[in-house]
Amino acid sequence: MPGEVSLTHNGVLFLDELPEFKRNVLEVMQQPLEDGHVTISSAISSLTYPANFMLVAAMNPCPCGYKTDPKRECVCTLVQIKKYVPSISGPLLDRIDIYVEVPAFNCQELTFNLSVEKSEQIRERVKNAREAQLSRFAGDKIYCSANMTTALLKKHCKIDSGSEKIMEMAISKLGLSALAYDRILKVSRTIADLAYKEDIQQEHISEAIQYRTLNRKN
Repeated sequence: MPGEVSLTHNGVLFLDELPEFKRNVLEVMQQPLEDGHVTISSAISSLTYPANFMLVAAMNPCPCGYKTDPKRECVCTLVQIKKYVPSISGPLLDRIDIYVEVPAFNCQELTFNLSVEKSEQIRERVKNAREAQLSRFAGDKIYCSANMTTALLKKHCKIDSGSEKIMEMAISKLGLSALAYDRILKVSRTIADLAYKEDIQQEHISEAIQYRTLNRKN
């Protein structure tokens, strides 16, 4: 029978408390995240199910959740903290495009009326980016930057020498893999589209690198 990754085909799979899943359960997601399908083999047969889904996951910075909280003390031991995030393998992290740390909010921050971009404006930018990508990949049988092959990356994600230097520094400092390098380019392409820019610029590369905070800390 198809499992969760196949039942989520063309949808979103949300995993809460990611490090709490058994490592072997998380590892089997590498194939569908990379190939868009999952193959199950047994002694008598082999079945392939579609599994093109968006993975969204959430986790605490440590088992108790207060490691990065400036107002509450973390009660975890050093051993517990060291075991917590490394339970998620590097190859799986490489297949996740964006990691963002969300700090704790206090009551004043939640109730204060901030001057932020309106939903209508965001929707218009997203709509423009989607249309740009549909047009860009019209003859390639894909519909968004996330699905670009190596050949398409070379064609649509050309960057200048300044951006190359930023990438080289990031790879050296964060120890990024070739797969992570490709993911950064794909995210940069979408950031440029959201900014109504035809070419990927240095600020787009820098922003995409900042979305790999988990690499930077581990």
